[in-house]
Amino acid sequence: MTSKQISTNSLQLYTEISNANRFLTDASINNIKCFGLNLTEFAVLELLFHKGDQPIQQIGKKILISSGNMTYVLDKLESRRYIKRINCPKDRRVIYAALTDEGRKVVSLIFPIHEEMINNLFSEINPVEKEMLIYLLKKVGLPNNQLQS
Repeated sequence: MTSKQISTNSLQLYTEISNANRFLTDASINNIKCFGLNLTEFAVLELLFHKGDQPIQQIGKKILISSGNMTYVLDKLESRRYIKRINCPKDRRVIYAALTDEGRKVVSLIFPIHEEMINNLFSEINPVEKEMLIYLLKKVGLPNNQLQS
């Protein structure tokens, strides 16, 4: 294969991944919008639901949003009584975000519907292909192509 063919393949792969990402993101946004949330708000609720209370400073890193936007999102979720802030008893500089009972109820309702929508999006890909795709995308996304689980 020539370097021009490799370059063309890489550009086509980039385009296909970008198109797939846009399609998946749009589908997620539309699905979550039905519940009166945006994708970032749902990502915070889902993180807290599956991982438990989280230091606010870490949430943005885990769901890839800026700290300024994080404050706005947390304020909105708190005003809806979906989360609460809890001071860390060991370090006054650390504040945790935690789901309230109402927040847990909302995520318990939404998450299975969202998960089903995602399963439907990937229904044409068999389990072996999914594992291979996960492996390959991790390979692209890791520095120095060092694979980790």
